[in-house]
Amino acid sequence: MIGRGKFIVIQDERALLSEGGMGLLWYTKKKYNDFILKLQWRVSHKDDNSGVFIRFPDPGNDPQVAVDKGYEIQIDDLGKPDGEGIHRTGAIYNLAAPSKIVSKPVGQWNDLEIKAIKQYYIVIINHQKVTEFVGNRSLEGYVGLQNHDAKSKVSFRNIRIKEIC
Repeated sequence: MIGRGKFIVIQDERALLSEGGMGLLWYTKKKYNDFILKLQWRVSHKDDNSGVFIRFPDPGNDPQVAVDKGYEIQIDDLGKPDGEGIHRTGAIYNLAAPSKIVSKPVGQWNDLEIKAIKQYYIVIINHQKVTEFVGNRSLEGYVGLQNHDAKSKVSFRNIRIKEIC
């Protein structure tokens, strides 16, 4: 974990909950090439903000590295600060907008699937494909979860990844 924020463990739900400000929780043991990443997320309020980072280099002590060098799959139905599609849930942040917002209501768990194969990315939310994107950044990197700000409370659970050979 780097940055000001942190994740706390919600034992009875076997989940992680973001709190405390901008930060990055990342899996340090392995860089991934082609993969399918699946997880569930839930927001506590309509204006909560978070994301899932993929294919970023070692960030050292700077969570901004994941933003600048990897890809963020956004979780923010309102698309703050401007409501633009490239900032809304399912977007490849700042690069590709989702075709639709299919998040469940506040407090309900959502399914997220991210396919990263070579430079081709697919984002599936609640079993609906919402984003397709062709990138140009690194073909390998770490995966992680974003802690966006002090007031956002986003939970994650059932995180799993399958490498594609």
